[in-house]
Amino acid sequence: MNTFKAEKRDLAEKAKKLRREGFVTGNVFGRDLAESIPVKFARTEAERLMKENGKGSRVILEIAGEPMNVLVKEIDYDSLKRQILEMDFQVLVQNEMVKSVAEIVLCNHEKVTEGVLEQHLEEVAYRALPAALVEKIELDVGNMRVGDSIYVKDLAIASDKDVHLMTDPETLVVSVTAVHNTVTEDTDAAAEAGTETVAEAK
Repeated sequence: MNTFKAEKRDLAEKAKKLRREGFVTGNVFGRDLAESIPVKFARTEAERLMKENGKGSRVILEIAGEPMNVLVKEIDYDSLKRQILEMDFQVLVQNEMVKSVAEIVLCNHEKVTEGVLEQHLEEVAYRALPAALVEKIELDVGNMRVGDSIYVKDLAIASDKDVHLMTDPETLVVSVTAVHNTVTEDTDAAAEAGTETVAEAK
């Protein structure tokens, strides 16, 4: 499990000022904490965390030399500035179920050569004990053909007895649909109509 270092943040330090100074702000919360802990990361450390992990990942967060087993709950990312703004974490307790999400990653999508492959769902929400947390669901779509569909109920996580789904099992995850050349057909029809009009004018 990856370890990342954070510092306790004085709430008198404004988030905007810290970001200008190269920090990312965040909060750590959990049942066993008397109160949430405001933290700050060096931006390079936050970027390393995001590169190697994502929302729903388990990591070790070291604050003032004390390691904490935490779950990445939220990542606030500014796509325009390409900057991480804030990251929130939940301290994990061995026998406490937590709400989390598992990212859906499509594998072998380049092998789908007929039809249009469309991903309708990017993550699955669920509840589980820390030992049963699922970070990613790798879904092999290489053999999918036109008309094929995969639903949440078809995923391996749906049959895991230690995981309680929060996303509706009937939710569509990915499908392959036929390609419709409606634009070309409409263009051809318009062209034919134009030709007829010219012929009538003559």
